[in-house]
Amino acid sequence: MRAYTDKQNAQAKAYHSDRFYKSPQLAKDKVSTDEIFSADLKSLEENFEISESYIQKGQMVLFIKPNDIKAVMKHLRDELEYDFLSEMSAIDFLAKSNQFEIFYQMLSIKKRKRLRVKFFIDNGEAVESICDIFNSANWAEREMFDMFGIVANNHPFMKRLLMPDDWEGYPLLKTYPLIGDESAQWYEIDLIFGKEHRAVVGPEIRDTKRVDQKDTTQFARVGSEVPYGTKASNEKTNFSEFQEDGGVPFITRFRKDLQKTLKKRK
Repeated sequence: MRAYTDKQNAQAKAYHSDRFYKSPQLAKDKVSTDEIFSADLKSLEENFEISESYIQKGQMVLFIKPNDIKAVMKHLRDELEYDFLSEMSAIDFLAKSNQFEIFYQMLSIKKRKRLRVKFFIDNGEAVESICDIFNSANWAEREMFDMFGIVANNHPFMKRLLMPDDWEGYPLLKTYPLIGDESAQWYEIDLIFGKEHRAVVGPEIRDTKRVDQKDTTQFARVGSEVPYGTKASNEKTNFSEFQEDGGVPFITRFRKDLQKTLKKRK
């Protein structure tokens, strides 16, 4: 049995990162700075409890109570002319507060305005389906269930959308390893060959950053293309320049010997 490893921070560290990168912080403006959003917010506040509201990147963001979601969506569609649900999903804050943030991205074509509705739910709590209000929520709610495990009550067909029905785990949880867990490594092997052939076939290699130049079944070898399954030779390839023949002329060819490592941003 392999040793247990804590998967709590499985996605906390990226394989490749820019050490100079700083996460941008978007400004939050007052809703009163926009006449149309101010009127929309007033209409909503007269009917629902709005815990927080602001304008960010040109769109209004609202935090509501989870139980009000269907009534809020009907009000946005019928009274405020937000007639298109362009996106909805969840964000994993389980490590921080054991909660998910659920968001709904709305568009008013007539007003040319975008609005985002948000609320938090506890881990294991379900949301109410809004398929009967916006048809575009159908697959979005199924994808949210498939990727996060969040059930949408009263959905007409609540089953996985992308992953197989018997898949273990939910891939967009931050506790789910980026290259899949142990069951993911054996899923196709068990399905195609059977568990009794695990020792013969071996686990599926799911690490996307692993490249073996001599492997002619998993990767195409740059600069030395060979037919699938060809026995690897011991040739050594020295890469000096990278660009296709007849490539874009004003793009400089990449030369390995001219690489530089920056100590600080210019």
